Amino acid sequence: MLKKFYHWVDYPEYFRLGFYLLLISAFTLSEFVFEYTNNLYILYIFSGIFLGIGFYQKPAWLIILLDILIVYLRYFLIPERNHNYTTFLTYLMTYILITFITVGLMKSVQRVKNNQIELTTALSNILDSRDSYSSHHSENVAKYAVKIANAMMVDKSMIDSIEIGCLLHDIGKIGIPESLLNKPGKLTPEEYTIVKKHPVIGFDMIKHVSHFKNSGVLDIILYHHERYDGKGYPYGLKGDEIPLLARITAVADAFDAMSSKRVYRGDYDLNYILSEIWENKGTQFDPHIVDIFLSLFD
Repeated sequence: MLKKFYHWVDYPEYFRLGFYLLLISAFTLSEFVFEYTNNLYILYIFSGIFLGIGFYQKPAWLIILLDILIVYLRYFLIPERNHNYTTFLTYLMTYILITFITVGLMKSVQRVKNNQIELTTALSNILDSRDSYSSHHSENVAKYAVKIANAMMVDKSMIDSIEIGCLLHDIGKIGIPESLLNKPGKLTPEEYTIVKKHPVIGFDMIKHVSHFKNSGVLDIILYHHERYDGKGYPYGLKGDEIPLLARITAVADAFDAMSSKRVYRGDYDLNYILSEIWENKGTQFDPHIVDIFLSLFD
């Protein structure tokens, strides 16, 4: 239930629409359908809650103004005894309190999400610092992957998972000796086998984090080295067997890897990098994602 709440609060525009619909419904029912009942106050209360969720990023004066509108309609359209200015002010203070409690809750949720991103970024920077040639690699991969995902118009909640997953995609390299990560020459088959264990190591490290389960974050960590033709690792998944977020990350990861200087080579020319990604369309990479990615350079 809590996960669904976190999902929906990413779309305050829906709650803004809900606020207006509730207010219009309350007004219509009060004025034309149930003219002599006071049982419609619940609609006005929900209007105040939706106001707080949908407008929590807006200025306080706008929120208070809309609260005054709610109370005005509530006061004049629902018949009650002892209507006076004291009653109106009591209603107004009550609805403002309800709305700003909701605003505070929303801002708290966003702070938690921002703190999570900042903590994940700090962790990825610590990881990248083990290799001076791949500094900020995880941040770059996250940036490119988010651009691809936005161009594909994926769900907003998936964008958050992509950002966190990409920041952590190489966390398993903590378990790989630095002598292998920074080796200037080509890895031996035995050494490469050790390096290829980092997706599983990373998955095992954070698989118990409840927030990452079923969000796609673990898919990115575990499957970002799978290939579209089934020749990747660790499990040799093929095509759509590879989760979408991992397929997006694979393209972003390859682009940044080729764009950066490495201990065993320099960086590549942009045209060469894009041609390499194009050449591996349908083999290493999902062809649709490659098309989307290359379109970003048009």
